[in-house]
Amino acid sequence: MIFDNFYRIWDLLAFGILGFLPFIVMIWYVKIIQCRNKVREALGSIDVHLKQRLDIIPNILKMAQKFMAHERSLLEEITNLRMQAVGLGGTADSNGLGERLAAESQISVKMSGLLAQVENYPELKSDATMIQAMTTFNEIESRIAASRRFFNAAATSLNNAVEIFPGTLIAKLAGVSSVSYFAAESEARKSIDVSDYLTEPAR
Repeated sequence: MIFDNFYRIWDLLAFGILGFLPFIVMIWYVKIIQCRNKVREALGSIDVHLKQRLDIIPNILKMAQKFMAHERSLLEEITNLRMQAVGLGGTADSNGLGERLAAESQISVKMSGLLAQVENYPELKSDATMIQAMTTFNEIESRIAASRRFFNAAATSLNNAVEIFPGTLIAKLAGVSSVSYFAAESEARKSIDVSDYLTEPAR
């Protein structure tokens, strides 16, 4: 009798688990898809701001060329990096994402150097159009930094949902995988030493 009751309880428990299993799978599946969409949203936001930055760079370079003839190599390097980033396309999908972000990271480093160099050219520094362009550029950089933080938070949620059991199995069925964090390149992590760029302009 005792064993019969035990087996009945075990059967009910097993039936309950099997009954709830589809709901657990569905809830986890929905969570994974929501997390994936958050990552896509974050990438889309980053892409918008990166495009804004790429659009304003030519204006800054044109103004800089009028005064900074002796910095031609830096200006050309930024131009080439911009063309490379444009050629690699957007970040909203995963195609070429790593290369694009690496190029964008290098642009940040070189543009920081260029804007530091502007301090050594009083006429350029005081130009109203240049001041406005630099202000806009710095605002866009702040938005990019905020978007990166949003992306990394979304990436953490997705990775947790995908890598914790039973998410590992459900993610494979859904065709979703973990994503890498948006980390700055090693050179971009270095603080900018203004003295490296403030060379005495030729007279």
